[in-house]
Amino acid sequence: MARTFPPGSRYRVSRAMLPTCLVDGIDLPADKDGLALADFDVADGRIVAIRPHSGPELGMDLDSAMVLPCFADLHTHLDKGHIWERADNPDGTHDGALMSVRADRAANWNAEDVHRRFEFSLRCAYAHGTAAIRTHIDSLAPQAAISWPAFAALRDSWAGRVELQAACIVPVDLYRDADAGRELANLVADHGGLLGGVVLTRDSIDDVLDTLFTLARERNLDIDLHMDETTDPLVRGLAQLAEATRRHGYEGRVTAGHCCSLSAQPELEAERTMTALAAAGVSVVGLPMCNLYLQDRGLARTPRLRGVTALHELRAHGVRTAIASDNTRDPFYAYGDMDMIEVLREGIRIGQLDRPIGDWPRAFTSTPADVMDQPAIGRLKVDGPADFIICEGRRWSEVLSRPEPSRIVVRNGKPTGAQVPSFRELDDLALPA
Repeated sequence: MARTFPPGSRYRVSRAMLPTCLVDGIDLPADKDGLALADFDVADGRIVAIRPHSGPELGMDLDSAMVLPCFADLHTHLDKGHIWERADNPDGTHDGALMSVRADRAANWNAEDVHRRFEFSLRCAYAHGTAAIRTHIDSLAPQAAISWPAFAALRDSWAGRVELQAACIVPVDLYRDADAGRELANLVADHGGLLGGVVLTRDSIDDVLDTLFTLARERNLDIDLHMDETTDPLVRGLAQLAEATRRHGYEGRVTAGHCCSLSAQPELEAERTMTALAAAGVSVVGLPMCNLYLQDRGLARTPRLRGVTALHELRAHGVRTAIASDNTRDPFYAYGDMDMIEVLREGIRIGQLDRPIGDWPRAFTSTPADVMDQPAIGRLKVDGPADFIICEGRRWSEVLSRPEPSRIVVRNGKPTGAQVPSFRELDDLALPA
């Protein structure tokens, strides 16, 4: 797709197809798919006007190509990325992934290894059009002392291109050890992170959640937890999390990822949990690609259970619901490229988020940006940054049918020209000796 940007810092984009749910503050006449043909003006790196297209075609004519705001990816694992070739998953299961990562971490995760793989993923995400990422960082000692400084250095060097956040990830039982919990919380606070962990049990976890919330409150840290990543309906940590959030007055400051067992529970029980989540202001992020890959896997057996959380029902209950990429080329997910257009395409297909698509595109853009407290990201608005993606496709049926390799990513009003790096750059790290 050839596009010639006008010279200078001021120009008009004409005949752009905009998803109206991603345009803030301007009423545009939408068709049945929530799309509107519009023009917008850019000046000095910002959008200064948005209006319905009325002709003539002035400035850069997109001929109805869709324009999306840049994405926010709320749940990733950048420290794990791109180890598949040296540490694959022997049986494709969640337990297999845990064992493979544990062994690789002990053998290979030094400062250079983490930094290079981490930044490789950032380069991929930036080239594809992502402007904000939250990553989870494996934080058992001694790895935490290696990975958190790497995160902080990359967060600072990438500021203005990709806004980066991090949450620690440990077995939640770690917080039962007062010294270990306090040491980890201090490390996270020193690096400006979020407190997190993995909840995956049928047992009561009220006591450990109370400890975690107390550590978070003492340091003014938000919380982001991996919750109930299983199709076992008797794993019900999510309901306990909602109760703990209200018990500690932490409404609006907690995010829960995965939440797979919610989709396997009886309807009335799931309803009660979702009502409690909404009342507690807990945000939920679904990871459909990774969950579909891992859940209900068996040797030479077709999976019966999808493992994707109750996306439609959560949103209907008023729960702030986002969708993110999760793992990239590691034992938990063998594929991926930090491409949120892929996540958008597959998320809509897997979750049946169409007929109509409606405002589901917010789950990949403005909703996760809001959870990350990044109100300028994930939307198109007057006086907002001119950060957007020009697609080749014109309608959802076109954009969601191809990988959009010819997209143009625009930041501060100018095309970045950024290209995804070659996987060969990591050969000395990623390939087995």
